[in-house]
Amino acid sequence: MGFLGFLLLGLIAGAIAKLILPGRQGGGWLITLVLGVVGALLGGFIGSLLFGRGLEEFFDIGTWLLAIGGAIIVLLIYGAVTGRKRA
Repeated sequence: MGFLGFLLLGLIAGAIAKLILPGRQGGGWLITLVLGVVGALLGGFIGSLLFGRGLEEFFDIGTWLLAIGGAIIVLLIYGAVTGRKRA
């Protein structure tokens, strides 16, 4: 997957993670992009450790699930560190 594809994956995965988790996370598209990219990296790392596969192809459902799952984990950690309450 190319660099621009990875950025697009991160942006969409971050937006989906924000939609899945309840509450107001704040931040604009740039924060969503960073959240998604870091989440995709984390999801790819966890996927390679647990399942033996990482982020391979842009149009692979496994890639998207790992990226969204990683973004949810990063969003939960971000909320715990900053002390924001989910409502």
